[in-house]
Amino acid sequence: MAYIDYYKILGVDKSATQEDIKKAYRKLARKLHPDLNPNDKEAEKKFKELNEANEVLSNPENRSKYDKYGENWKHGEEYEKARQQQQYQGQNYGGGFSGADFGEGEDFSDFFQSMFGGEGGFGRSSRGSASGKFKGQDIHANLDLHLKDAATTHQQTFDINGKKVRITIPAGVYDGQQIKLKGHGNPGFNGGPNGDLYITFNILADPDFERAGDDLKTKISIDLYTAVLGGDVKVETLDGSVNLKVKPETQNGTTVRLKGKGFPVYKKEGEFGDLFVTYEVKLPTHLTEKQKELFKQLKNS
Repeated sequence: MAYIDYYKILGVDKSATQEDIKKAYRKLARKLHPDLNPNDKEAEKKFKELNEANEVLSNPENRSKYDKYGENWKHGEEYEKARQQQQYQGQNYGGGFSGADFGEGEDFSDFFQSMFGGEGGFGRSSRGSASGKFKGQDIHANLDLHLKDAATTHQQTFDINGKKVRITIPAGVYDGQQIKLKGHGNPGFNGGPNGDLYITFNILADPDFERAGDDLKTKISIDLYTAVLGGDVKVETLDGSVNLKVKPETQNGTTVRLKGKGFPVYKKEGEFGDLFVTYEVKLPTHLTEKQKELFKQLKNS
């Protein structure tokens, strides 16, 4: 069993922070995503390896085990117990591997192969069946959502290990939010339960709105005449356009709030954040001589 270097897969070193790992994963996930690489088996393979690496290194506890036990991090505690038991037997019966010196990383792989999956290892009975049941490996997947899609409850279907998995995505999910689908991961070992499927949502930047929690921010241009004299402007929201009254003598950069026109609150039916609209006053160009004269008169009045 070859040693898998998850740090190398993510392109970071062992001193990388959790934020470094998160950024590296997102960058590579977008590059290798199957939707962007259709029918590319190599990209698909790398994408799976990337998710596997992220599953381990993005979790501080799992990362600590991986640093200690290598790719066999999931069975590290079982290894310790088995080694202690075998050492105990060796002291009493003169057998076992009480004198063995296992390094961290590649040497563990050979030991685990014999202990949990190889021929005649410590963990196998006389009938050749493994003594322990182990949960299958979890799968981590990234899902990109447009802001407007994240604002509505809808269904999406995934192809995981050849199986179609349909999930309902509630309105209001946020960037970086993760959900778990129990039992949709890789098969268990020796009759153990399947792993779980973890889906992390990436909310893509929107050209019209900026999200801040459950609130939304947007900008709208108004001409100088409307800013000075007041008037009506049309503002786009997530559920259609509304007319907004601009007060006379409105300054550039003025922000007004439209209550309840923001983002839906996650799993709270009928609750919404607010929409904050900032006015950007657009100065007139290509003035005629007459118009320039009028501005001069205003300046000198």
